[in-house]
Amino acid sequence: MEEMKNVLAKMKLYATGVAEKAKVRRGMLSLVAAIFIFQLYFVRELAAAELMFGLVFAFLLVLGGLAYLIGTVGERGLGWTESGIRVLADSARRGYTSLEEITRKSFRAPRSESAQ
Repeated sequence: MEEMKNVLAKMKLYATGVAEKAKVRRGMLSLVAAIFIFQLYFVRELAAAELMFGLVFAFLLVLGGLAYLIGTVGERGLGWTESGIRVLADSARRGYTSLEEITRKSFRAPRSESAQ
């Protein structure tokens, strides 16, 4: 009987040791799982933040591109306007010169009836 109590005590001691180790293992496993889950969460947060940063950067890139495009079109428009004004000014100058010549000439020939 005493031998049975010894074996039972040894088994109980062994079982409590295994249970203690299991609790430690379960705690370690829980801690590792929690760290892993938090890492996944932080990775997701980082990916979301990077995606938002990328979207803001893309928006600013499009905005800058539009500003550059508007500036380029404005410069080209000013160049075209300048050349158009030069053509218009040359045409107006020629018209004014020809108008001056017309007004200087008499409408009658020098040997016409009314001129004599």
